[in-house]
Order: sequence, then structure tokens, then C-alpha cells
Amino acid sequence: MSGTDTTEIHELSVAPDEAGQRLDVHISKALEIQRTLAKSLCKDSMVEVNGRIVTKPLKLQAGDKLRVTIPPQADPLEIRVIAVEDLKIIADEDDYVVIDKPVGVAAHPSPGWVGPTVVGALMAEGYNISTSGAPERQGIVHRLDVGTSGLMVVAKSERAYTALKRAFKERTPKKTYHAVVQGLPDPLEGTIDAPIGRHPGHDWKFAVLEGGRDSVTHYEMLEAFGRASLVEIQLETGRTHQIRVHFSAFGHACVGDQTYGADPKLSAALGLTRQWLHAKRLGFNHPVTDQWVEYESEYPHDLAGALELLREGTY
Repeated sequence: MSGTDTTEIHELSVAPDEAGQRLDVHISKALEIQRTLAKSLCKDSMVEVNGRIVTKPLKLQAGDKLRVTIPPQADPLEIRVIAVEDLKIIADEDDYVVIDKPVGVAAHPSPGWVGPTVVGALMAEGYNISTSGAPERQGIVHRLDVGTSGLMVVAKSERAYTALKRAFKERTPKKTYHAVVQGLPDPLEGTIDAPIGRHPGHDWKFAVLEGGRDSVTHYEMLEAFGRASLVEIQLETGRTHQIRVHFSAFGHACVGDQTYGADPKLSAALGLTRQWLHAKRLGFNHPVTDQWVEYESEYPHDLAGALELLREGTY
């Protein structure tokens, strides 16, 4: 794939709950790029804080204004064939493969992301996947955030790609997530129907906004732990960061999700370095037979460990 001569410039600001973060950590989280790249950008004088070039990973203060320049990179969307040890194959059919994606893996290559991807990991395992769609998104018919673990289906054949892409567009698959959110939702079961758009003050965040895209989240409380609750979530729409944004706006941010207002002390006590959010079940019509199929995955170690601490009350 040919390279690009496009320079990316990102304007960021530091919210009160983000004060104290190291510069490279903040950039890495905000732009969803690897920490090594964030450090390199600082070292190469590509980062300004309040109008001054900064080359060391200083601690940020609330209200700081950042300008991050990502210079042209060769083949920014090149599929890097990198094996991912923790990526599990849940089902391997003639037309598709269902995987359990670990945290820290992107669905496909994107500008600024130099880490592992689902596409590259499957190639490393010898899978031949659909070449439909954009070259860097081969076989990808839906996505999970880098910081979210759980089930994804990837098309292996062209007919599967066409059928599954249409199904997700028409919202016929059933996507069930489990999340641990702060506090106790009231009511214990309900629907959050609130439009979501890009945050006006942060180009890497989203928010409930008038005029945003319609977004509907159904939830049911499964367990209550006092400071947090385990909820089961059904997505009617699939907006970027939808669950995280809706529960944050609802006053019950996902535990560990400091981007959207989670309590950092609770996150630390539970040993979490990312949001407690997992794509637990995935059901859809088989792209060839049209028969309904459904898959389920277990919680990864970090989420299971945090949940056990909550159940024991020993955090």
C-alpha cells in the first residue's frame, strides 16, 4: 500500500478529572496510539502545551491546551501481520470466524495506531479473509474499541462479508455486553435513548449532544455491589463509545473508564487500567444458511479479577 504525505494535527484539552496525567499517557489514551509513539512525538518536538514545545513527559494540569502533530508516516494503514497470543478463536466456519478480542488490539489499522490488529492477527494465524471493503479493513463488518474486549465476527468469504455488512447496517445481529458501572442505576432496568456526537471540546471523545446521531442502549442490572453494579446491555445502535458515553451521561460511568469520568481511586483499587466493558454474547443469522447462531465468551482475567474483588468486598 502506498504511503501518505498527510500531516495530522490534533487539538486537545485537559479536563479536571484528567489532571495529573503524564503527557505521553494522555496523548496515548486520547488519540488511541501506542505509548511509544506518543513518547516519540514528544521527543521529536511534535507536541505543544499551552503554546510551548515540550519534549519531556511532564504532568498535565486541568485546562492545559495541547497541540499534537503526527508527521507523515509510510504506509499508515498497512496491515502489519502480528500474532496476538491472547486472541481466541471461538468459531471457525467456512464463511466467517468468530474471535474473542483481547484488550489492546484494534479491529483494523488506522492512522497513528502502530499496535496489533484483528486483521493482522488473523493473517498471522494463516486465515484467508474477505478482501471486500477498504484494503486495511479486510473482513471487518463491525468493530470494538481498542480498550474493549470480547466477541467479533470477521468475514472469510465475499458472500459472508456482503451478508454480514448488510445485517449490521440493518441492526439485526444481537450484541450483548456486560459492564461494571459506578453506583446503582435507577431504574434497575431501562433504556437510554440519547443522541451522540463528537465532543465539542475533545476531538477524541464523544458526548450526548442535541443534533447527534440517534443512539439507543437497553440495560438490566445483574448484581449490585454498593459502589458499583454489573449490568447487561443490549445495543440497538452501534455508535462509537456508545455504552461508555451513555452511562457516563447517566451518572454511572464504566468503572475504570477515566476518559468518561470514572473514579480513579476505585479503578486503582480494583487493579483496572481500562474500562470494565466486555462484548459477552453475539448472535446473528448465518450469512449463507440464514440460521440463527449465537456465541459467548468468558470474562478476561483483569475483568474477572476486578469482579471478584467487588463480590468479596475486599478492594
